[in-house]
Amino acid sequence: MLTFGKLTNSQDKGAPFSPMKHIFKIISLLAAISAFWVGLLQASIIPRTHTWLLPIYLVVSLGCYGLLMVGVGLMQFPTCPQEAVLLQQDIAEAKGFLKDKGVDVGSD
Repeated sequence: MLTFGKLTNSQDKGAPFSPMKHIFKIISLLAAISAFWVGLLQASIIPRTHTWLLPIYLVVSLGCYGLLMVGVGLMQFPTCPQEAVLLQQDIAEAKGFLKDKGVDVGSD
């Protein structure tokens, strides 16, 4: 049973998505990027002024990637006409219930 986004003890073992695996992947990726950056600083392959700017370039690139993914997600967002009709029915039912209780719900 999934409760507020946390796994219960019965699901911890063998679960397809484990929060610890995700955290471990993120930490591993950060360690690899940091090691690569320190290696570039030590080797002096790239001028030192450019090497110091690499973390800033990485953050800006990740921000652009995030914005791109949000834009793509918005462009591919599915429309659900059936769900819209059900939502309107639920709203009408809730308004009727509240009117029966004496609550003013607007002009509609």
